[in-house]
Amino acid sequence: MLITLLLAGIIISGYMAIRTAREERKIDEMLLEKEGEVYMERIRQARQQRQKALE
Repeated sequence: MLITLLLAGIIISGYMAIRTAREERKIDEMLLEKEGEVYMERIRQARQQRQKALE
């Protein structure tokens, strides 16, 4: 009985670790995408300012 509970605990712990890693990966991807959008917006604004200066 004790061995069964021990194995169940190990399996549940592994499952929770995998699930948490997936969630963290999703959050990281969302943050990177948001930072990329901010960076691209800065580039667009810089281009617009340069074009205005040339006109």
